[in-house]
Order: sequence, then C-alpha cells, then structure tokens
Amino acid sequence: MAERSTAAVDVADNSDDQSLTAQADQSTADGVAKNQEQATDSDAAQESTGTGIGGSGKTPPLELHSGHKLARRYRLEECVTRLDGFSSWRAVDEKLRRAVGVHILPADHSRARSVLAAARSSALLGDPRFVQVLDAVEEDDVVYVVHEWLPDATELTTLLAAGPLEVYDAYQMTSQISSAMAAAHREGLAHLRLNPNAVLRTSTGQWRIRGLAVNAALRGIGSDTPQRTDTESIGALLYAALTQRWPYESDAYGLSGLPKDIGLIPPDQVRAGVHRGLSELAMRALANDGATASRHESPCTTPEELVKAIGEMPRIRPPEPVFATPPDYQRTTYQQGSYGRPAPGPGTRVTQSVPVPPPPLQSPTGKALKWAVSALLIAALGLGSWQLADALIGQGNTADDTDKTQTTDGSDKGGNKPKPAEPLTIQGAQEYVASGSAQAPGDVAKTYDNDSETYWRTKKYNEGPKLAPYKPGVGIVYDLGAAKEISTASIGLRYTGDHTTVHLYAADSLTPSTGIDGMKEIGTGTTSAGSLNLKASEAVKTRYVLLWITAVPNAPADGFSSAGYKQAITDLKFTG
Repeated sequence: MAERSTAAVDVADNSDDQSLTAQADQSTADGVAKNQEQATDSDAAQESTGTGIGGSGKTPPLELHSGHKLARRYRLEECVTRLDGFSSWRAVDEKLRRAVGVHILPADHSRARSVLAAARSSALLGDPRFVQVLDAVEEDDVVYVVHEWLPDATELTTLLAAGPLEVYDAYQMTSQISSAMAAAHREGLAHLRLNPNAVLRTSTGQWRIRGLAVNAALRGIGSDTPQRTDTESIGALLYAALTQRWPYESDAYGLSGLPKDIGLIPPDQVRAGVHRGLSELAMRALANDGATASRHESPCTTPEELVKAIGEMPRIRPPEPVFATPPDYQRTTYQQGSYGRPAPGPGTRVTQSVPVPPPPLQSPTGKALKWAVSALLIAALGLGSWQLADALIGQGNTADDTDKTQTTDGSDKGGNKPKPAEPLTIQGAQEYVASGSAQAPGDVAKTYDNDSETYWRTKKYNEGPKLAPYKPGVGIVYDLGAAKEISTASIGLRYTGDHTTVHLYAADSLTPSTGIDGMKEIGTGTTSAGSLNLKASEAVKTRYVLLWITAVPNAPADGFSSAGYKQAITDLKFTG
C-alpha cells in the first residue's frame, strides 16, 4: 500500500502532530558527516556514474528519463543533480500547470526515512522565506519530495559570478537569511548545507532559502552543533558577497579560496572599499574557527545572536537612484552653414561668416502687406464685437420667457461615461503568515485556477468566529503583475454560516515588509453565504493585494479536519 503525505494534509489539524523539534532530530539522525560540506553539487556529481537513481542493492535502480511521470501528475523535465543514490529534477505539475522541483530516491535507500521526516518537518514550518515543500510521498518503491520552483529567482552563485554584491544587497541578504534561520531554529529545524547554491534572490529583491533540513538529509549530513554550523555558513555567505572569495583555502561554488598558510583575514583586507561594519560582522559569524581578531566584539554562535548584532549596527540605506545626464545638443553640418561646401584643405583656417538678415518688411511690398493685415484685424475686431452684443441681447430676451424649456442634446450625456470594469489577471500568490505557522502554502494557486472544486483552506480552530487572539488572521498575497486600480473582488467560499470576515489590503511585495497596521486597506466585508462580493471603499492602485481573513464560521467535519471554525477559498477574481 502506497503511503502519501502532503504538506496540505499534514497541516490540516495539528492536534496530533509531533513537535517540529522531534522531526528535526529525525532528519539529522544519520550522523554520516559531522562537518559542513564545502564542495559544490556539480563537483560531487562528477563522482556519480550510471543512469539510475541508485539504491541500497535490495532492488534494481529505477531508470528515470525526461517525460517520466510520478503519481500521474509530476512530469520530469530535466535532471539537475544525480548524486549518491538520489537525483533532483525540474518537473511540471500537470494538475496545477506549474513548474516544481523533485528529489527522488529508492524507498529502500538508507536515508529514505530521514528524507521523508525532514521534508514533513520543513512543510510544517510554512515560513514563506523558505522554498516550500509541497509533497512528500512514498509509493511504488520510490520516495520523492516535491518543492517549489522559482523561475524568476537567481542563485547567489550566479550573482557572485558577476562580482561582489553592493553593500545594501549584502546587508539585506544577511539580515533576511539570519532572521529566517533564527525562526527555523526556534522550531528545532536546521539547514546544515547553507551555501550559495541554496540562497536565491527573487525578482522583487526578496531572499529565499531552499533545502531546509532536506538537503542535509539527502546527503546524510548531521551536526552536534546545528546552530553554530548554520551561523558560520551565514558568515561565509556574507564574506563571499563582500569579497567574491570563499573564506576557506579550497575553491568552491565558482569562487576562489583564500591563499594558503595565511589563515582567515577580514574581508576589508581582501578587497578595498568593503563596508567596515559588515566586514566585522562576517568575522564574528566565522569566529568558530578561532579567527576573531582582538578588535572585534564577541563572536556570534547562533542565528539569533547574529540577528541581534545586525540590529545593533547603523542601518545601511539603499543607494540613491542615479539618472543619466542627457548628451549635449550637437548642431548638424547643415545647421552650421557648411552643407554642400568642399572640405577645407589641411592648414587652412576656417572662418564662419554669418549673413546679416535684411530689415523686416521695409520694401514697398512689405509696407502694403502691413496695411492689409491691419485692416483685416480691425474688421475682425468690429465683427466680433457686434456678434457679442447680439448674443447678450438675445440671452436677455430668453430669460424673460418662462414657457420655454432648455433641452440638451443626447450626445452630450455620454461624454463622461464610467469605464467598464475589466477582470485583472493574477500572476502569482503566496501565503502570508503574520504569526505562528502557515495554513496550506502549497494550495494558494488553487484559489485562482478557475476550478471551484479546488481550494485553499485554513486550519480548524476550536473557538470563533474571530480568529483573535489565537491568530491575528490568515491570508494570501496576490501579485497582479503591475500596479492596477482595484474596484471589486469576488470571493468564493467553501463553508457557509455565521460568519466570514474578509479584508483587502495593498501590500508592497509577496512578502510584505510591514505588518497589517502598515498597509492601506482597500475594503472589507462580512457574509454568512458561500460567496462575498467586496467593493473597494476608495480608489487604490497597487500591484500586490493581501486577502486577509479575520473571522471564520463553524463548519462540519470533512475529509481534512474535524468540526470546528474554519474556511476555504475556492475562487477569487479581481476587477479594476
């Protein structure tokens, strides 16, 4: 019998879930490697041979190829890694018509159980700063893990190939990654393979981390000090971002290592112009090898300490936009009066002669023309005065006639017709988590797939309808592709009853930088029916829209959770 566990099912009702800490322990229990791995996937992949995914020898390796389907849903497109008994693929989810990533290994592989445990633990975290695990499945003697694929994101490896990052970009990367890893460690989860291949920058400038717990489990990596390991990895990322050098003697991730026999030196001694504060921060995070200089403050050994150290630094502001100066106006040869003239010989001094224009209209013909124009102007002025006086007299007579009514041509009525509402296309979406864990981050696309049978749902809550104080609310941020004015939102709801309250807010990105209090409200509405038509209270133009649910009805038990306060969104349409 096949065993299936999806991220959506795992978070349906967390009353029987194990703690994230216990699952994280399972994901690193192999203990095959205790030190942080510093070789790139591509280097290690050269050691792997064969066309199958390998195994422990109990069953022959499964032959995989482009076009192969898993669960009649995930079509494999391109193999990106084949290493040590597992393979990683770019695939297509044919049900939701989107790109995904898939890790595959045999069910009897020695690490299959730890990979499943790590994937399920990562899915339960539900933090949008991490690439989300969408599915963790064991079936047909195969274990596979499905995760998000971000086509608009760029690996840090690729960014560093062009040179070191700007100071503000390096600061933002370190701040966001440290904050995300601190949140993961509070739930008992570690990464242990946090390298330039695992860090992505999206087109909106947000930084995402992929492979939380899963990448280490796939390679059998464990650590007795996971917080210290991840903190040093963040320090190495910052060091590389500032210097375009890897802070160890060996070359890795397309970066040259440091010269041998000189030890670890601060980034501002490797490259001129490096920000002093970020240089010291990198050394404090890399202090685990005893390289902290006497002028540096105490080392940072956990992501939480690193977040605190960043908060104590003077804030680094983004660079001012630079506008290009337009080129000076160049006169053409024709304008300069030399068009058609032969080029002067060498040694000849050229003098530009400027012809003197004749006095205007001084000839007999010109004088006659001036008198004619003057006469025409006098005649026009007299005619205009007569017409104006006639109009004023006629207007006075009309005012005395009370039996006459004024009519307006029907063609004038249509001059200011309101523009018809146009449907707005949703380009992407991401679940917004204000506090606690996510609801069903892998199902957000089901709210705008034009299929009323699919939906994104909340967890079940024991009290309601208001979610507070247990949660301030739950919701999804939608990307419209460009800033657009929103007039209405049509929201399909799965459960009816008293009552559902929905708010719409204008956000600044898929991962908003401010809380709800810092967003501008577009509109709000409450219903007990299976749908809600919400109108904007005022005209707001925005690219990102947060749909925020603060109250849910009491609904009966279904295939996902028991009876309780919950809601699900089946369809969402915006018009502008």
